[in-house]
Amino acid sequence: MTNERKIVNDPVFGFINIPGGLLYDIIRHPLLQRLTRIKQMGLSSVVYPGAQHTRFQHSLGAFYLMSEAITQLRTKGNEITDKESDGVLAAILLHDIGHGPFSHVLEDTLVKDVTHEEISLLLMERMNKEMSGQLDLAMCIFKDEYPKRFLHQLVSGQLDMDRLDYLRRDSFYTGVIEGNIGSARIIKMLDVKDDHLVIESKGIYSIENFLTARRLMYWQVYLHKTSVAYEQMLISSLTRAKELAGKGIELFASPALRFFLYNNIDPNEFYSNPDCLENFIQLDDNDIWTALKVWSTHSDIVLSTLSCGLINRNIFKVETSSDPISEESIEYLLDKISCSLNISKKEAVYFVSTPSIEKNMYDPADDSIEIIYKDGSIKNIAEASDMLNISLLSKKVKKYYLCYQRLV
Repeated sequence: MTNERKIVNDPVFGFINIPGGLLYDIIRHPLLQRLTRIKQMGLSSVVYPGAQHTRFQHSLGAFYLMSEAITQLRTKGNEITDKESDGVLAAILLHDIGHGPFSHVLEDTLVKDVTHEEISLLLMERMNKEMSGQLDLAMCIFKDEYPKRFLHQLVSGQLDMDRLDYLRRDSFYTGVIEGNIGSARIIKMLDVKDDHLVIESKGIYSIENFLTARRLMYWQVYLHKTSVAYEQMLISSLTRAKELAGKGIELFASPALRFFLYNNIDPNEFYSNPDCLENFIQLDDNDIWTALKVWSTHSDIVLSTLSCGLINRNIFKVETSSDPISEESIEYLLDKISCSLNISKKEAVYFVSTPSIEKNMYDPADDSIEIIYKDGSIKNIAEASDMLNISLLSKKVKKYYLCYQRLV
């Protein structure tokens, strides 16, 4: 263990101080270093070429914001011991450790029904054993089992450091300036009342901006129709690869990717077979891209066409609708694609996807944002804001996507 302090230069926040000891040991741990090989925004660089930053950069940014939040809360008389400070800083550093490459794609294909949050906990437990229980408090805070509940809110809540970093960072790297939030101002306005995070009334406009920016970033960036279509292509490619592997067809893959292609991993298997976690931590973006490059010349026309499209940015065409896609439209496309690529209608299914996405930007039932006034009274942001239409932000917006192979 080293007690030497390190400084990292971050393009978003400038210099980040990393104290020696436990926190530095976490940052240099192989499980956290794996996140340097996983992009934060998955396939979004297909629309925003600057979106090349990694989950490791995001974890460091969230760590920096957490340090700032602890300093602010302490100046307002909220007791946070050094041990609690280390615990909550460790929790935010490790909050994304269970992400795989293109994590939501993996959850749909190779690692079925096991979420990255569940894997994060498994990996924390593993690190905790190695570190002789030094992560006990971090895990307690992460699971919301610690008496000071506001510490968990800083890791996972409406105004957690995870959200404050990724909105600011993703806005910076995509160049979508409307998503830029005043994270420093929000942190300056933070306080605690009755073990619950609150925002001073002076910070109400920063919160309004935060909620509006979040809505914009979701629909304009994270759920951009081209990114959705590109992701559907990757899901189809991996699903097809898994189908071929199930038939015993030989496919190029790294040992870790091969494990998930040639074995059916359900939650029960993932938790009972230690090989699952061992192989999972060997997976990163490189495994997927290398496989796709090789598959682009595979004799299976479905796999090679999809892989080629991903490598050369020949993306599915995509249409959006506020109504479900009709069966007639899907059947028409399946007929055209099977004819065009000279494949069966069953195989053409890989070239048509109809995902639907439902999202709201603020759910008061989930974890309301409370505004505190000088007289100590508290109002929910929905009542306190005279500008925001909270009912609009709380309303679930549902979009239906029709993604399909372009027919030239």
